[in-house]
Amino acid sequence: MRAAVYTQYGDPDVLTVSEVEEPHAGPGQVRVAVRAAGVNPIDWKIVTGAMARGGSVKAPTVPGVDAAGVVDEVGDGVAGVQVGDAIFGHATGGSAAEFAVLTAWAHKPEGTSFEVAGGLPVSGETAVRVLDLLGLKPGQTLVVDGASGGVGCVTVQVAVNRGLTVIGTAGGSNQDFVGSLGALPTTYGPGLADRVRALAPDGVDGAVDTVGKGSVPDLVALTGDPAKVVTIADFGAAELGVQVTSGGGGQAPRLAQIAELVAQERLTLPVTTYPLDRISDAYRESRGGHVRGKLVLVP
Repeated sequence: MRAAVYTQYGDPDVLTVSEVEEPHAGPGQVRVAVRAAGVNPIDWKIVTGAMARGGSVKAPTVPGVDAAGVVDEVGDGVAGVQVGDAIFGHATGGSAAEFAVLTAWAHKPEGTSFEVAGGLPVSGETAVRVLDLLGLKPGQTLVVDGASGGVGCVTVQVAVNRGLTVIGTAGGSNQDFVGSLGALPTTYGPGLADRVRALAPDGVDGAVDTVGKGSVPDLVALTGDPAKVVTIADFGAAELGVQVTSGGGGQAPRLAQIAELVAQERLTLPVTTYPLDRISDAYRESRGGHVRGKLVLVP
């Protein structure tokens, strides 16, 4: 099958498209013919070797976690899905390819494009997870730092659907976009705490850091309790008592929640598509850090 691969760590230019052996569904897994594969910051971080801890590449390695496609193999012990179903979910062994094996999934809502579905797995599952960790109640106030990116914009929308008042940070060019999601927009960077206090004079009940660019101290100051702050990107924040989360079990139920919101037209995700042959360009854009919504590869 055609797949994007890398044989050494480095910049996005180490990625090439070539023929590799097809994967197959094992017990508890399904295989899909990939129609779209989302790009996440963790993908290019892995390719650079930042997550390798001194290890070497198992060559050739297919990158990517997000995938949407049509089921063509069902492993032993799998129920509720059959060949021909359109699904989206988390891939093991890479998703930037013609075929991918999924370990957690949900059915693609009818009428939703594969491109949008392909951008939902990591962003959607993460959004539900961080909000569940905070456990906020309707009427409370949440700050989302990095509200225009994939995880951020989905977190804002899930939170709004849960009845929360949301303040979302983004660059100047994305203020209207963040507002369109139902959040009160403000800019990120120095002075964040003062800007948020002006928007939320009664205080902030919880905060999510999606970008890991130094906002955690401000978020702790705003909430008054490090346990009320969750980050997915600042791994040193645990030393401050902040909740750091990077995934785990329970993925399929969280994906199902996202699928339901999309089906009800209560959640949207803007996507920018790249052909698989331009995966290096997509990774470079992601690394630039100013993506609105999600980048998605189309095999």
